[in-house]
Amino acid sequence: MAPAQRGYSYLAVLFLVALTAAGLAALGQAWSTAAQRERERELAFRGGEMARAIDAYAKASPGLPQRYPESLEDLLADNRAGRPRHHLRRAYVDPFTGQADWELMPEPSQPASFSAVRSRSERPLLREFWLDGSQVRVARDLVFAARDYAVNARPQPSPDMPASAASAASR
Repeated sequence: MAPAQRGYSYLAVLFLVALTAAGLAALGQAWSTAAQRERERELAFRGGEMARAIDAYAKASPGLPQRYPESLEDLLADNRAGRPRHHLRRAYVDPFTGQADWELMPEPSQPASFSAVRSRSERPLLREFWLDGSQVRVARDLVFAARDYAVNARPQPSPDMPASAASAASR
């Protein structure tokens, strides 16, 4: 081998290693973003399920006024009517904290009860606006309230919807 041609193989391997590292870094970033989006989707699903369970618990109250649950265990086994009802099959784990440590938001009219839940995580979200248009910054900003996930809620007509379409939507 001539002295002028030494080191080219080494340089080619070094370039290949650098190219592979850059590709793996980009792949890692894409995987991290996909995992974050999945956590956000799971948070929306689990929070919605818990809000629907809170609403079902309140609507199953014997007599008036409707009572909201005092703990998550009330949603798992509701014994108020004699036979147990399960408004929630299991206590969902918060996808951001990895624990079933949801913050219970008190119902103003019943301070010992709660009508909404939210994550305790301060982890930033990829999404900047929630479905209702409100601005969100961290997972803790998302509040899953029973009134927003009411089981028998009728759609409200929008101001630009014709009256005939609004009455058809509420049937």
